[in-house]
Amino acid sequence: MRHLFLTAAITLVALPAYAQKDMTPVSKAERGTMVTVQGQVARILDEDTFRLSDSSGNIRVYVGPNLVPAEVGETVTVHGFVDDDPGPREIYARTMTRADGTLVTFDYRY
Repeated sequence: MRHLFLTAAITLVALPAYAQKDMTPVSKAERGTMVTVQGQVARILDEDTFRLSDSSGNIRVYVGPNLVPAEVGETVTVHGFVDDDPGPREIYARTMTRADGTLVTFDYRY
């Protein structure tokens, strides 16, 4: 029991404050809003874009002008803005937390 508590405490410390609450299922990510989603990197679409999937669906994630800092199959948490343009939904990532707890901040220019 003590080990379980310590593991949970370490996990909460590793996540940014916004990721500890208000996790949004991918299917509920609304255009024009800031969201935090978690899922698996399903596919790398381009050097700066990947598809993130959770049990509710999938969405494109743009990290440009940076390279995608994750691998297919990795579970990541993404915080960013859901594009409000017509067409496929896409998150412009501001930060991404990798499975090992590493926080990646993106220099965005959009």
